[in-house]
Amino acid sequence: MKLDLDSLKTYLISLLTTSSPTGYTDNIRKYVITELEKLKVNYIVTNKGAILVSFEGEDKSFDRVFSGHIDTLGAMVKEIKNNGALELTPVGGFMMTSIDGENCTIETLDGNSYTGTIQTIKPSVHISGDDARDLKRIAPNMEVIIDEKVFSKEDTEKLGINIGDFICFDSRATITEKGFVKSRHLDDKASVAVLLTAIKYISEENIKLPCNTHFFISTYEEVGHGAKAGLPENTKEFIAVDMGAPGPGQNSSEYAVCICAKDSSGPYDYDLRKKIINLCKENNINYKIDIYPHYGSDASAAVNAGWDIRTALIGPGVFASHAYERTHLDSLVETLKLVLKYSQTK
Repeated sequence: MKLDLDSLKTYLISLLTTSSPTGYTDNIRKYVITELEKLKVNYIVTNKGAILVSFEGEDKSFDRVFSGHIDTLGAMVKEIKNNGALELTPVGGFMMTSIDGENCTIETLDGNSYTGTIQTIKPSVHISGDDARDLKRIAPNMEVIIDEKVFSKEDTEKLGINIGDFICFDSRATITEKGFVKSRHLDDKASVAVLLTAIKYISEENIKLPCNTHFFISTYEEVGHGAKAGLPENTKEFIAVDMGAPGPGQNSSEYAVCICAKDSSGPYDYDLRKKIINLCKENNINYKIDIYPHYGSDASAAVNAGWDIRTALIGPGVFASHAYERTHLDSLVETLKLVLKYSQTK
């Protein structure tokens, strides 16, 4: 099985450099659709904006779904302050320390974009000393300094910036010579790059699949309801392809596909997990099994919505999740190998 690593890397960088906080995903959806149309595959877009790519298989009574999500963390304008700066409200769950000093872009309703930087309300040690160091990084203590000559609330309002405008964090995406991928939003754009590469392989190689197989690209995972609706009616298996979380006390790796046995929602399906692990063993796919104490996936969302499905969670290991993240191309490749092998398994 020859894998198209050039396409994988192209998809990855294109996704990472297209801003898509939850609720502001039109641009990245258009990108994904453009790539799908190049491949001439069947897809639909749901009312909520998810993309469902479908391949017919031998058993048409059994539908298998792989999912990934293109929505990411971000923020919105909560208040325009008297000094012209912006108070923000987070979209998704992250540490405010992880965005302290980050560059960003404000997207207005009339289609204009303004750059800025996220700072604390006491950003200078020369002015505030220990108060600057000790200031708690919480939303009310953070603000966006706009790269415009604004000195008042009225100045900012004249730009067309308003409450509810989206604030997109710069991804700072890069792939090093050693194969490390460093960027914001590898959760879950690394997995979506894997799924697009898998779709390309299945389409171009005319792979015969044992059952109806779908790729569900959701747009509301980070706020908990990405896959609660819009799945094929006969879905029996749902494999969420989302990041693993390596770190202290964890077994996950940036160089393997990570298989989650349990997260905040409880255990994933035992038989499905066993089948996936055996497939890794049989095909020399590097894998790690792990448990994540503070984690939920689109598979969790689907089960919580009442879908009668068996679920699994696999994905590349992403270090420093929900911050400035890192993985390695090895992890994406191992995940791709597992997705392709499992898609061809009865």
